Amino acid sequence: MNIKILVAAHKKFPMPKDRELYLPILVGATKNYTVGIDYQRDDVGKNISIKNPNYNELTAIYWAWKNLDADAIGLVHYRRLFSRNKKRNLENVLSKDDVEKLLEGSEVILPKKRRYYIETIYSHYIHSHHKEPLDETRKIIQQYYPKYLKSFDKLMSQRSAHMFNMFIMKKNIFDEYSNWLFDILFKLEGRIDISGFSVQEARVFGYISELLLDVWVKTNNIKYIENNWIQIGNRRLAAKVFNFLKRKFIVNANDKRTHF
Repeated sequence: MNIKILVAAHKKFPMPKDRELYLPILVGATKNYTVGIDYQRDDVGKNISIKNPNYNELTAIYWAWKNLDADAIGLVHYRRLFSRNKKRNLENVLSKDDVEKLLEGSEVILPKKRRYYIETIYSHYIHSHHKEPLDETRKIIQQYYPKYLKSFDKLMSQRSAHMFNMFIMKKNIFDEYSNWLFDILFKLEGRIDISGFSVQEARVFGYISELLLDVWVKTNNIKYIENNWIQIGNRRLAAKVFNFLKRKFIVNANDKRTHF
């Protein structure tokens, strides 16, 4: 089985040793390439590399969709990868045999869900980002993909989801998902104005896409299996907790939000 797992990175970083299975890809290569980075570039062939500041790792997904031929295609990140257990090192990442066994009884491999114990998916998002793009995404789904609306609304009210745009999919599933995902995001791009967004918030299409994967999986009854994932290096947990609490509680008293 020909399996390619893209490892999205914007800079040089230690990578899994198995280069037959793992394909490091430089995202935003149009701007991020420097001499000495020998990764696959996302600005060759048909690509949206120039959109990387707004689409994040999705430029790697798009490149693979349009240019990569394999029986199964996956995406992980240079610091966040699928693993055999919870040991946080590159020797613990999935092997080709591991992936083949997981795909024997499923169409997709997903990371174990991330849980938000005191927030719904919707409230967590709008406490972290501008809410208008998410609300506009719902309108697009309602207009163009109405059969997905029930799953979208249900996800917004839940407290857990498969996050990070991490997956390994059989090729036919990957193609179908990518076609659906980018159609929604390109429509969204034409409907919202992000010119006043900060550099962080301008990554909006990457953020939105994280919430769409479960919507697509649920609506299409995709058979999936969950797997452990690890984060390499410093996770900065204290800073993340502080920033979350700051976003959640230090808000404008006049800011009225709609919740699902």
